[in-house]
Amino acid sequence: MASDTKATDPLEVLRQQCLARGVAGIKGLARTFRIMDDDGSKSLDLQEFIKGLEDYGVVVSREEARQIFTLCDKDSSGSINFNEFLENLRPPMSSARISVIGQAFKKLDRTGDGVVTVEDLRGVYNCSQHPKYKSGEWTEEQVFLTFLSSFDSPNDKDGKVTQEEFMNYYSGVSASIDSDGYFVTMMQNAWKL
Repeated sequence: MASDTKATDPLEVLRQQCLARGVAGIKGLARTFRIMDDDGSKSLDLQEFIKGLEDYGVVVSREEARQIFTLCDKDSSGSINFNEFLENLRPPMSSARISVIGQAFKKLDRTGDGVVTVEDLRGVYNCSQHPKYKSGEWTEEQVFLTFLSSFDSPNDKDGKVTQEEFMNYYSGVSASIDSDGYFVTMMQNAWKL
């Protein structure tokens, strides 16, 4: 498919709509689905999936939603797993990109529990030069929470960032960078890897 033609593949249409919302677009859709998962099964049936897309405000027809659902329902169980869906939705990333994102998350997750919290940031993220910290307007904790919120899902800021949220955030960043080498260098510099 040439880059100047309009996407017709339903999954690509959905991906582009999410990416058009910025780096948090895929993360936001994932959070919408998580909120809808009342039974904690980490999966959605077709009706929940369609409602989630509508709630998030993406524009796909019911037929396109059904096609995406069928593509992601690999075992034909009538439900799709969040992680499998997100893996399909994220723009494809090379193993080098996935690896460097994982390294950055591991560096942040000092406690090793798979979730980055304010406690993990102490000693890793230096807030002393943050303008609002320097002025006395914010505490160290407020600076940390603001930092975490950039990775946290927009509709449900809980002050905790999972590896999935971190990966979803950087998949959005990755989509705007053509060169693997540039992306890896940017991550290494940003996270001092």
